[in-house]
Amino acid sequence: MQELQNDTVIHDTTGTKSAVNSFTQFHLGQPVLAGLTENGFHTPTEIQAKAIPEALKGLDLMASAQTGTGKTAAFVVPALQKLLTPWKKGGRGPRILVLTPTRELAGQVEKVTQQLGRPSRIKIGSIVGGVAYAPQERLLRGTVDVLVATPGRLIDHLERGLVDFSRLEILVLDEADRMLDMGFVKPVKKIAAALPADRQTLLFSATLEGSVGIIAKELLKNPVRIQLAQSKDRHLAIEQRLHMVEGPEHKHAMLTHLLQDATLTQGIIFTSTKRGADKLSKKLEIMGLKAAPLHGNMRQNARQRTVDSLRSGKVQLLVATDVAARGIDIQGVSHVINFDLPQVAEDYVHRIGRTGRNGATGTAISLVGPQDRSKLGAIERFTGHRLTRLEVPGLVWERATRPPVRQGEDHPSRNHGPRRHDGTGERGFASGKRTPQGGGNRRFSGASRGGRGL
Repeated sequence: MQELQNDTVIHDTTGTKSAVNSFTQFHLGQPVLAGLTENGFHTPTEIQAKAIPEALKGLDLMASAQTGTGKTAAFVVPALQKLLTPWKKGGRGPRILVLTPTRELAGQVEKVTQQLGRPSRIKIGSIVGGVAYAPQERLLRGTVDVLVATPGRLIDHLERGLVDFSRLEILVLDEADRMLDMGFVKPVKKIAAALPADRQTLLFSATLEGSVGIIAKELLKNPVRIQLAQSKDRHLAIEQRLHMVEGPEHKHAMLTHLLQDATLTQGIIFTSTKRGADKLSKKLEIMGLKAAPLHGNMRQNARQRTVDSLRSGKVQLLVATDVAARGIDIQGVSHVINFDLPQVAEDYVHRIGRTGRNGATGTAISLVGPQDRSKLGAIERFTGHRLTRLEVPGLVWERATRPPVRQGEDHPSRNHGPRRHDGTGERGFASGKRTPQGGGNRRFSGASRGGRGL
């Protein structure tokens, strides 16, 4: 056992094997089993096999699990089982509260809960930002069994006295690490302080260290700790590779080549900025590809329409920022492309987890420029895995020879302003031709075959 503090002891199940191969072994009520069967849930995933029986005992839980491992059902199933016991006291507020970092993840959790909870005939609602207050106020005035919420908007309603937590039995903190990274520490603590002290708390996170461990000390009581394989062992079903690029035009040419892959059915392309997502999406549309942006500056209904379009196949390529893409669970995503590397190494794991989900295989490709070397190093240290370096014939960088310098002339690399990466300065990769360069500079030796380039 491992101690968090004097009165908080973690019972660590890391490394233990589970013999559970059917949900019937959990002795669940018939409505819960019916919901699982109707939605194709037959054999529990590792996180479900470990978390569900502990949660059914009423114990607090802190679990480390990546998206795509079935963690949503790991807390939804115990919640539904709890709701089979009628509430005999007064009150109208939620018996289950799930806090998520983003609207997209809240929507995903609400959808899974609705699907699994249909035979149980429970009432589910969500409280998230970016939508009108009036429907949420009507929801809170009535009786609701499961409430899925983002911290900011829930605090708004809480401060206005619209939330009744007198019936609250289970608090779920989903993707707690991301929630804390986004600055929701104080809102989460404030919400927790408004809940009954005898509640059960289930915390799910990619990591259980750092700020997550600190808040666990405050909010959880004698938690069971479940930690799946470390980062270096995750995503074995995903082929991970990278291509070195030298400047924007080389990067765009490489992306053009990658998008011609016949195995790419649907993909998510990650950019570092909202503006970058818009610009790249427009370029892809000009190429005749079915692309759409997804970022935080879009209205909630527009973001939802975009996700629905990807899910239905109307959109093939989603160009997204990290926060906007959090919580997207679409089975058909075959490729994730990091057009820009993430600022935080841990986000790399979350990004590539959009593919290779629920037993499927996937491909994750990163485009890495000279300025990205430190980010790449951080990613490889975090995952414990060296990404495979690949070159594409016709899209490689080669050393250019130093042009001769006539006596009395300045060297071409001198006094000609800063180096440029637009094909007009010292590095001439746009046309694939040599340009007057100093020794050691490179040239882009070719362009992608077929299709209109970016």
